[in-house]
Amino acid sequence: MDMVVGIDVGGTSIKVGLFTTDGELLEERRVPTPALVDEAAYRVVTEGVGRALAAHDAPPDDVVACGLDIPAPVADDGTVGLLANIDLDPEGLVGALSAEFPRASLAFVNDANAAALGEMWAGVARGVRSFVLIALGTGVGAGVVANGRLVAGAFGAGGEIGHMTVNPHERLTCGCGRRGCLEQYASAKGVVRLYLAECERRGVRPVEVEHATDTVSVFRALSEGDDCARRAVEQMCEYLASAMAQVSCVVDPSMFLIGGGVAGSFAAFASELRRRFAAHALPTSAGARIEAASLGNQAAMYGCAYEALRLRGERTA
Repeated sequence: MDMVVGIDVGGTSIKVGLFTTDGELLEERRVPTPALVDEAAYRVVTEGVGRALAAHDAPPDDVVACGLDIPAPVADDGTVGLLANIDLDPEGLVGALSAEFPRASLAFVNDANAAALGEMWAGVARGVRSFVLIALGTGVGAGVVANGRLVAGAFGAGGEIGHMTVNPHERLTCGCGRRGCLEQYASAKGVVRLYLAECERRGVRPVEVEHATDTVSVFRALSEGDDCARRAVEQMCEYLASAMAQVSCVVDPSMFLIGGGVAGSFAAFASELRRRFAAHALPTSAGARIEAASLGNQAAMYGCAYEALRLRGERTA
């Protein structure tokens, strides 16, 4: 039986998913990995895939497509950009996978883009032709799908909405070196920063925040009536809704999906975000649905498998 593999490449581990060609997840395994830069490390990956296959009595030749999602830009032609947060030799890993699974079509996909594709293949965006998945986590990124196709861009920067300027008067510098980026307000770190700044402005003692990305404490404070938390979340929604309205002018999606770690509290800010988006968007785009993503941390694993399968179809057509 033909099978598809999705490999979610993280900094210290990978998730291996074994799928049918219809998107049914048959097996998932987590494999701790060293830096993926030598034969020993590549073997850890291929053996992890092999164990998933063995659990279903499937030989290596059953794998017809293998996708890998990575935290880096990937251009339309498959070229991998700067690998800032992971030790990986893309060419070496592709060589090892090709040798082990000779029938497989291989593809690299940016992690946010892969999450969008996963939702389209097997999640809440199934059957939706044009949508944008916004991942709110340590940073802010997006996967853009237009007419059923991923928009990665010439340099792989399609969907980098976290670095759209939403506040030109910001004094603090974003990690990208500019000021006033969406990521400074809508990421986990941004939400916590807004909350602590509001508490300081009012001379109010904040709730205990365990670390710089501890949005759980901020949203818990919101549920308990903390007015500083309310104001911080309103600011987050204002900046995010403004960026989404600008995206709508370019992409015109029928749906926005909110994913990433911050999305675990989506219910707490969904109505505020929808209201502000409707206020900012062009009337023709204001009806776009805004929903929570459905596949959680499996979305990228699904999506890179889907993209590899799609590319195989193109190449064999």
